[in-house]
Amino acid sequence: MTRPILLTVRIDAMRHNVSVIRKSLGQSRIWAVAKANGYGQGIAQVVKGVADADGLAVLDLAEAHQARAAGWTKPILMLEGAFAAEDLAEMKALDASTVITSFEQAEMFKNASTVPNSLWIKLNTGMNRLGIPSRENHEALVGLVQDLSHRIQSPIHFMMHFACADLPTGWQSQFDEFQAAFAALKSRLTTQVGQASLANSAAVFGHPQTHADWARPGIALYGATPFEDESAEHSASGLGLKPVQSLTTQIIGIQALKPGDAVGYGARFRAMRPSRIGVIAAGYADGYPRCAPDGTPVWIAGRRVPIAGRVSMDLITVDLTDHPEVVVGSGVELWGEHLPIDDVARHCGTVGYELMTAVMPRVPRKIIDGQR
Repeated sequence: MTRPILLTVRIDAMRHNVSVIRKSLGQSRIWAVAKANGYGQGIAQVVKGVADADGLAVLDLAEAHQARAAGWTKPILMLEGAFAAEDLAEMKALDASTVITSFEQAEMFKNASTVPNSLWIKLNTGMNRLGIPSRENHEALVGLVQDLSHRIQSPIHFMMHFACADLPTGWQSQFDEFQAAFAALKSRLTTQVGQASLANSAAVFGHPQTHADWARPGIALYGATPFEDESAEHSASGLGLKPVQSLTTQIIGIQALKPGDAVGYGARFRAMRPSRIGVIAAGYADGYPRCAPDGTPVWIAGRRVPIAGRVSMDLITVDLTDHPEVVVGSGVELWGEHLPIDDVARHCGTVGYELMTAVMPRVPRKIIDGQR
């Protein structure tokens, strides 16, 4: 018998989430962001789940190849652009659009023998990671577009990325900066400037004025919230999203402790009363965070129970003292339908994105599509 841990991916839930995002966006189109192997779901699963999106945004050429092999025929966007000139020829063969994120990439594009048919320029409006600076740089941007237009027959599109779209403030200055740069470009280069893409998942739900021509939702597609606050309206369920990913396993052992007995490495947890400690078949080698503190919830037999003791490579220990119905073989949900991944992430001082993408290859996968 195989070890009982299992990652379940629900394609029908992904499809539902696309429809929720579509309703929020109105006429704006959707780049479904599928980087990091579809946020851990697998590119082949994402291709099915986001079939109603307008395009697929990935990070590297391997993901683009996987998407085409899985039957994706709509546009593909390479979010970090080319890392070498030969990448551009491969993108054209894949009928994928590239993003230019620096003047160095722009120079590569101008000098390459073969380039894609569609081009986006990423502006740095204050995130200060990738992107060509836009503040007080409008003349340079005009010159850049003029130079690149000699290599491409279609208008050049523009995008940016928000740093604080999940917060009530901090996003407006970036939005205003993009709007100013984009307006300056359109006024000077009427036929050479195309469409705009600004909104990430948080902006899709929180800032409709940023929706523009294309939005780029990521985490919301997979049923987790892009917001870090704990309000009910900003929870995944409050946004109308369904969890795509569930990580489940079983209780494989139970220990009886006396007051003062310790559990696990470092003896972090000590029993204050006669206690029952359940042992779960999962650990950090499966992708569960080792940093999970005592009290982090797991779902067992209809209720939450707290982690008790340090997460080890293959095992997690939980306090079952107040849940006597649990026995060896009882099912455990580490996150999923009953226990939102965002709740687990908050206890661990991280975000659902990290947990979702960290599940290790040794964990078996089960794919469910309840609609088709």
